[in-house]
Amino acid sequence: MERYAYCNWVVIAITCWVSYLGFRNRGFETDYFFWPEAILARKQYYRLITPGFLHLDTFHLVMNMVSLYFFGPLIETIFGPVQFLVIYLGAIVAGNLLALWIHRHHDYRALGASGGVCGIIFAYILYFPHSRINPYLLPMGIPAAWYAVVFLLASFYGMQRQLTNVGHDAHLGGALAGMFAAAALHPSAIYQSPWLFAGVSLGTALLFIYMARRPLFTPLEGFDFTKETRRPIKLPGRFSPRRLFARARRSRPDSAEAVGRPDRRVDAILRKISSEGLHSLTAEERKLMDETSEKYRRRASQEKPKSIFPF
Repeated sequence: MERYAYCNWVVIAITCWVSYLGFRNRGFETDYFFWPEAILARKQYYRLITPGFLHLDTFHLVMNMVSLYFFGPLIETIFGPVQFLVIYLGAIVAGNLLALWIHRHHDYRALGASGGVCGIIFAYILYFPHSRINPYLLPMGIPAAWYAVVFLLASFYGMQRQLTNVGHDAHLGGALAGMFAAAALHPSAIYQSPWLFAGVSLGTALLFIYMARRPLFTPLEGFDFTKETRRPIKLPGRFSPRRLFARARRSRPDSAEAVGRPDRRVDAILRKISSEGLHSLTAEERKLMDETSEKYRRRASQEKPKSIFPF
């Protein structure tokens, strides 16, 4: 009996609904986007998965859901709904874990389902390495195996150089998790393209060796950055070639700032102290000032947040 990919449709529907709630309420978005400070210092571990259901804008949401629409049903048909969810959600968590490791000392915020979508695409590539993929719906397809190699190399280069405002770390982590999860669930798929799987495995090992030796190889201190379409704050004297080719887009309010930027609340509290004195602060305001002071002290000394999280 042929399986129907209902689970893929449920994921798309939930993602669209949660993203819509985020579009309407910036506070809701702020409570659930990816933020290393909140994960490590405040132990809000749910932020490793909730960002996969939030998006910056309609264009960002549509691009991810269209990709899931094309690749998700086939993967769910092959693996079944439970294993489909394992691959998809596991890729989201893995992408965010890689981003957490890389940005554990950075004031970094992000959102988007791209890690999970990349995981589904790479599960497809493992099963169908000789098929063709049409990125951005281009009329000419690229052999899936070549697409995987180029994607991984470009993701690593972009993650290191940060030449664009795309979260290459989440893409890379999600893609690798999707391929390895598919291989673990269906080991026979490795025989479809053993050289591709061996190359990806070797490249992954070399990547983590490189990261262990150079744990701060992406110096984003001073950037206000997210995975998908928000722009980093421009630093004086630095030039980015991508600005010459940047796609014109309509910005949501405060899109040049980080979503839910706590600095604004800190500024308001400092003004309150200046006008009314330190005694006027509420317990919540004092807690925020203590957390902010600890954050900047830690960042200055490049220490990890005090947490039981194993990083």
